[in-house]
Amino acid sequence: MAPRHVVPMSTSHAARGVCVLGTEVFLDMRRSTPRGAASFDVHATPAVTVHMIHSPATKPSLDARWPLDPDIEVVVTIDVTSRTVDDNQVKISYYDREGRELAVAWLYLTCVEVSLDVDWSRSGRVRSKGKDKDKDKAKWTWGPDGQGAVLLVNCDRDSPGAGGTDSGQADIRTPADLQDMSLMLLRTEGPSAIFAEYPVVLHVPESDADKVRVFHAVRGDAYPPYKPVLGPDKLSYVLEHAGHGDSTFYVEGLEFPDRGFSGLVSFSASLLEVPHKDSPGTPIFTDTVVFRVAPWIMTPNTQQPLEVFVCSIKQGSDSNEAFLKGLRELLRKANCKLTVCSELDSRSDRWIQDELEFGYVEAPHKTFPVVFDSPRNRGLKDFAFKKILGPDFGYVTREPPGKSVTSLDSFGNLDVSPPVTVRGKEYPLGRILIGSPLPWMAGRRMCRAVRDFLFAQKVQAPLEVYSEWLSVGHVDEFLTFVPALDRKGFRLLLASPNACYKLFKEKQQQGHGEATQFIGLKGTEKKSIDEILADESLRSDNRHVQRCIDWNRDLLKQELGLSEQDIVDIPQLFILTNSRADALFPDMVNMLVLGRHLGIPKPFGPVVGGRCCLEQRVRELLEPLGLSCTFIDDFFSYHVLSGDVHCGTNVRRKPFAFKWWHAVP
Repeated sequence: MAPRHVVPMSTSHAARGVCVLGTEVFLDMRRSTPRGAASFDVHATPAVTVHMIHSPATKPSLDARWPLDPDIEVVVTIDVTSRTVDDNQVKISYYDREGRELAVAWLYLTCVEVSLDVDWSRSGRVRSKGKDKDKDKAKWTWGPDGQGAVLLVNCDRDSPGAGGTDSGQADIRTPADLQDMSLMLLRTEGPSAIFAEYPVVLHVPESDADKVRVFHAVRGDAYPPYKPVLGPDKLSYVLEHAGHGDSTFYVEGLEFPDRGFSGLVSFSASLLEVPHKDSPGTPIFTDTVVFRVAPWIMTPNTQQPLEVFVCSIKQGSDSNEAFLKGLRELLRKANCKLTVCSELDSRSDRWIQDELEFGYVEAPHKTFPVVFDSPRNRGLKDFAFKKILGPDFGYVTREPPGKSVTSLDSFGNLDVSPPVTVRGKEYPLGRILIGSPLPWMAGRRMCRAVRDFLFAQKVQAPLEVYSEWLSVGHVDEFLTFVPALDRKGFRLLLASPNACYKLFKEKQQQGHGEATQFIGLKGTEKKSIDEILADESLRSDNRHVQRCIDWNRDLLKQELGLSEQDIVDIPQLFILTNSRADALFPDMVNMLVLGRHLGIPKPFGPVVGGRCCLEQRVRELLEPLGLSCTFIDDFFSYHVLSGDVHCGTNVRRKPFAFKWWHAVP
């Protein structure tokens, strides 16, 4: 709450003061009241409005004189900016009980305008000239009727030759960089002589200073044209040449919301009264605005695909040339761009899903994609920074303090649901899914630095699911989401040993028990349906796996508001190695989703009637939803290396049409 602006009155000399357009000035008459005074009246020049604050019982006399009661306060406001110094006058006359005038106190006021303005209404434009003067600019609220400006972390690289992100540069090297920043206008109007005596200071709290940087667009031919004035090492800036209208500032975010940082930052402009030149001054008026740093947002499989990334591996028996051929066929159907990372750039690391996650940031005036680089740091560790970071393509990463990572730190262990409503609570941007141990158990876990970052973004309320039962431990090994034309607009696909055993039992009863898996794959152990169904060790392994998946099924139904009709069970078997599970055949839920086109790992299941019975069942489950299934051979290039199609690809998708600031976390 701003302190009251109080001006002491005097009958021995005229008082002088400064007020800000539209603000209240309280007149302190206590010290100026002459002995014997019983009443007073107030007169002022036309631009001044006088307000008498009093109890209901206190009334003025017939001649408009007020009793000198201690509960009466005199407040003046001015709604016109002064053209000259002291052009507004207030006269207080004091009277004794007989009505004789005892003394007069004069006040000369100069009215100035000081207003700090941002895109408070989130319209993409900044309105100044006091249009939002009645709004609480120091408050940021969520929802479609919310208020408060949005700030982007300037994490792309518009500047050619710059070593890192633009936020790491303390200067502006290209005009394109300004588009990533938020506009802030400081309006000052009034006689210049007053601002020489009463300076205007722009300032930022020390707690926020390392999260932002502010540049002043300097008038004229000054160099540099954009002067850094606030930031990690600058808490305040005295405005030069105040009184001449709008001064333009550009604000960039330096840090995303994270543990210990809510994302809210504030700036203030203060008009200072400086009694002598060595005094720091005291504020007689302060205008404050608040920004929220835009969160990093993930995009689910239901969002339109824009670009698919994959690594080329040409050397060795695990070359993925055949895989790339199948992938290109899928992308032609889906009409989607393909970017192939060379073996030199990937340093022979094919697991591009594990290395990075594509998302975006958005403000009313600008949206751009941002790649989140995981801490796994294998062959692809420099790919996002060196090859993706660029103009209007941002970069962010988080590293655990000790640099110690596990398989669960890879971003195959990160997914996001489509938008859902759960028990009346809306999640219009979906919910992030993170693979973890059971809540009460120790084990491998995604590092706290990444989890803290994800939770701090607020708008996609992360949910930790149970994935540590898997050898690799990633959520994409047992679940995915696909678009659908009915119900909620999507289905959750879950890997299901029960569904696989049911299918194989059906085929056995139809007389196809001798049908064998892995036909045509050299060096693989081929088992018939009869042998699989008779393998008690394998069945025991899959009972355990089914219990793990069922635990997640119940959790996801509860936390995503799903019913059984929203879930499709995809037949899949697993095998335990050292108490953790791996897919027995290519893991079909580990698929690439490109709109209605699905790139599914070719399972090489038992062939019945000339068709793979696993492929046929998946088509029967998914094609009625309007989906097209393309099965891609990834057996030797990915599957035998403990991954499948999703693990070896990555997709940049179209941002949500829904504006994140309309959410209510």
